Amino acid sequence: MNLSSTLSRLVLGTALAVTAQAALAQQQLVPAQSEVKFTARQMGVPLEGHFKTFSAQVAFDPTKLATSKIRFTVDTGSATLGSRETDAELPKPTWFNVPKFPQAQFESSSIKALGGGKFDVAGTLTIKGHAQSVVVPVTLTQSGATTTAAGALPIKRLAFKIGENEWADTSMVADDVQVKFKLALTGVGKL
Repeated sequence: MNLSSTLSRLVLGTALAVTAQAALAQQQLVPAQSEVKFTARQMGVPLEGHFKTFSAQVAFDPTKLATSKIRFTVDTGSATLGSRETDAELPKPTWFNVPKFPQAQFESSSIKALGGGKFDVAGTLTIKGHAQSVVVPVTLTQSGATTTAAGALPIKRLAFKIGENEWADTSMVADDVQVKFKLALTGVGKL
């Protein structure tokens, strides 16, 4: 093999790697088409809430799951249950302790394809400084240039110290909380 051929392959390989990285770097969350909701129960009555502010850093390639990464961050101070009184309580130390822990975060460690656009995303969920390993079932659908990642994750609020002291009584506020998300992304390759 001559030097010219070796240089051509090196340049081509570098160009392909840069192109692939650029494609992954262009994956963006579309906040206006995305949502993160949660449902808790107080004295058996469901309380629906959502987070107004969140972000995602996504490097997802359905053909290279071993190198794909997802990092999702929620501003805990943006939680709302739609009532001025409860919304004033959520940032306090008993609940989200926003001054000390302004963000909750999920960081993936592995992604497993299940077929039919379904994936299990394993990773670490950290809320109020408490980390738990979780597996998040995610369904991906594509419409035009937009890929939507949707799923639900049940969590135990007390594992994260959400609702401490008198609010640790699960007869008042249930331990189970259902988190649902729909994240619209651009720049994801064809599934």
